[in-house]
Amino acid sequence: MGDNELGTFLRTRRGEVTPAEVGLPPGTRRRTPGLRRAEVAMLAGVSVEYLIRLEQGRDRHPSAQVLAALAGPLRLTAAERAHLHRLTKNSGTSCVGLAQEPVRTVRPGLQAVLDNLEPAAAMVVNQVGDVLAWTTGFRRLAGPIGLLDGEAPNLNRYVFADPRSRAAYPDWAHVADQQVAALKDGPPRPDFADELTALAGTEFTERAERVPGLPRAHGVLRLEHPGAGSLRMTYEILAVPGDTGLRLVIQLPADEATAGALRAIARLRLVASGPGG
Repeated sequence: MGDNELGTFLRTRRGEVTPAEVGLPPGTRRRTPGLRRAEVAMLAGVSVEYLIRLEQGRDRHPSAQVLAALAGPLRLTAAERAHLHRLTKNSGTSCVGLAQEPVRTVRPGLQAVLDNLEPAAAMVVNQVGDVLAWTTGFRRLAGPIGLLDGEAPNLNRYVFADPRSRAAYPDWAHVADQQVAALKDGPPRPDFADELTALAGTEFTERAERVPGLPRAHGVLRLEHPGAGSLRMTYEILAVPGDTGLRLVIQLPADEATAGALRAIARLRLVASGPGG
């Protein structure tokens, strides 16, 4: 993965903020909808040359005061501000030294939480994308698209190496971006990144250079389900305190049409299983 995560994050956020959001006129001859470097520098009270050094990775240790100044015009959330500080703290350290073995077990208490979320679609996933546990509601969503095939289902391998994922996710590129962001949100995983590079080539490596390591904590996922048709699921991703890299992902219907389709496949499943099934 890229070694200039700080610069990638700053460039990405600058490109996502419109001039109107920070009280600036749109101007003319603007090639992208985001802010120009000069605009961010002016609003933050730093020089354009210094911002260029940060974005290019030639300065990776800005002060806390500079980070606070940049957070304003970049409209960073509290989570994004914390992520920015983590990037400067970890900058220049060895990926190998930071690598840890991903958690691959779900403790009983966490499993009990998952069990009590039935019949909602929910799963526990680790940083490298291993799907460790799930509800029956999630199995009804993910089973038919092939995500749970095999003894050790993995979101990243499914998205980048299974052609069925492109049919399942109409917004495949966005889903792939979020998977890369989740992989980068924590201790570096060079071995797993090498595996994805071998599996997916530039589809993965270009994202690893471009996408900052901070996945969206909530949003809407569109899914093409073989049995239920087009679905829209809202999702919430919750970090599990005390379990490094584990996330609890909960998916709920985003509209009544989706809720009705999910009720229908649940009834079909119940009928197919029969009495005592």
